[in-house]
Amino acid sequence: IDQLTAAKSFPKPIVTQLVKLDVFHEAEKYHQDYMVHHPNQPYIMIHDAPKVAALKKQFAAIYRER
Repeated sequence: IDQLTAAKSFPKPIVTQLVKLDVFHEAEKYHQDYMVHHPNQPYIMIHDAPKVAALKKQFAAIYRER
């Protein structure tokens, strides 16, 4: 944030606060690997699948399926 402020990247001051996370709660099982288990959900088809396809193409030499 200091670098962005110094570079005057935005016309107004950044007001976002960064605070240390005290506890991390892992999401429930039904949220895990959502794209793998729900590939035909409209959100996945419209937003996520194209991004993954672009990553596969751009980083073909190092991309691997899980």
